[in-house]
Amino acid sequence: MGLTGAQPGVTGDSTPLAAPRPGARVPPSPPYVEDRVVDSAPATEAHCAPPMPAYTDTVEQRLLADPHLLRDIADAVGGPFHVLFPDRVSVNIGSFQSVFTEAGVDGFVYFGKKANKAACVARACAENGAGIDVASTGELVAALGQGVRGEDLMVTGPAKSDELLWLAARHRSLIAIDALDELDRLAALELPVRVLLRVLPEGSTSRFGLDPMELEQAIQAISAPITLSGFSFHLSGYDATARSELAATLVGHCRRARANGHPADTISIGGGFGVDYLDASTWAQFQNTVSDSWFHASPPGEYYPYHFPVPGSAMLEAVLAHNNLAALLRDNGIRLAVEPGRALLDRAGSSVFRVQGVKTRITQGNPYDILTVDGTSLSLSEQWFDSEYLPDPVLWPHSPGHRTPTCVGATTCLESDLLSRRRIPLPRRARTGDLLVYPNTAGYQMDSNESPFHELPLPPKVVLRAGADRLRWSLDSTAR
Repeated sequence: MGLTGAQPGVTGDSTPLAAPRPGARVPPSPPYVEDRVVDSAPATEAHCAPPMPAYTDTVEQRLLADPHLLRDIADAVGGPFHVLFPDRVSVNIGSFQSVFTEAGVDGFVYFGKKANKAACVARACAENGAGIDVASTGELVAALGQGVRGEDLMVTGPAKSDELLWLAARHRSLIAIDALDELDRLAALELPVRVLLRVLPEGSTSRFGLDPMELEQAIQAISAPITLSGFSFHLSGYDATARSELAATLVGHCRRARANGHPADTISIGGGFGVDYLDASTWAQFQNTVSDSWFHASPPGEYYPYHFPVPGSAMLEAVLAHNNLAALLRDNGIRLAVEPGRALLDRAGSSVFRVQGVKTRITQGNPYDILTVDGTSLSLSEQWFDSEYLPDPVLWPHSPGHRTPTCVGATTCLESDLLSRRRIPLPRRARTGDLLVYPNTAGYQMDSNESPFHELPLPPKVVLRAGADRLRWSLDSTAR
């Protein structure tokens, strides 16, 4: 799966991007260099993958370094769980807002809620002047419940239900129109409604959006109490240039709509802002030397681009800079909306599993361990799309030992249910009761595909905040 989101075939911030199957070795680094958790020994076994340490937030580093807190949470929760750092979400929102300010552009950030259901993330949006992109009645109600105002919600998705359209209209939310019949159903409500028309990009085979003929019909059909506020699009992949150029085209649509008496003062370029999980050398070396011998059973088919050189808000800056899009927006009095999902969750959470069993297998004379943990790969969603979540999990507690090639299996009866097919170079052999912490999983991995398979409970979400003297945790309201 290419995975800006989590599923092949989904556009916008859930867009897949196929990356070639990779490989490589990384020079040894001491633990906690800059903001990476790094294994300090070199990988030498031909049947073991090289280390792939992830960038992490300082709060997560404190959690991993604390001798007791992680175990205390695990004992209290009693199963796999996710940890979220909402203060990091606030930082990420602020970085996008700063780009708009520095460019002199009227801009607005909508969090793509499908990327994570946690209430603390929605609350961070409310507290930091961001809106939320919702696609269901449940998501809309959840956003309102955390203090996001109706007028700061954008309602997207195909074939919206009558209930969703009615509720969105009642709260003055901005509605992205994906089909002409949605306009007919909104008109029947006889309520003031603001809409964007979602444009089908030229040459796209997406099932979403209005083609040129439908777009013209919609512009001609819209009249009070419906207001045409502008246009939107979503693109597959992570190309800043393509987004900038299509945004300029939408400025032209706004001008033409204004000639027909519509205000048309907003365009949305959707999501697809990449996240940088790994440093450049780690990712390049992995891509260049990947070997089937590093994997239990067959290796994945493709990967998310785990090193992204111009990620998040830096990508927005590149979009605004190309052909001076920022000046075009300013000159035409147009607000630019963005809908990042994963990018607002960068380094904002991790997933924790307890080791339930350890067994050894031998391939071509080389031993490696297979762990069974108390959760499933549904909590690392890439695995369910012939892909793999590559950043290394951290084995906790830290203690001395010998490097051990290790795969990680789930607690289900499915042969394919593996959290890590890749033989990870753990710094010591795992023991029953140890914890495995997968870093940076808040963006789609931790709950986009979770289900109570085998009647296992869903992993709860734990909110972690840095207090003046120590870290403090509580359960997210979605877990209560």
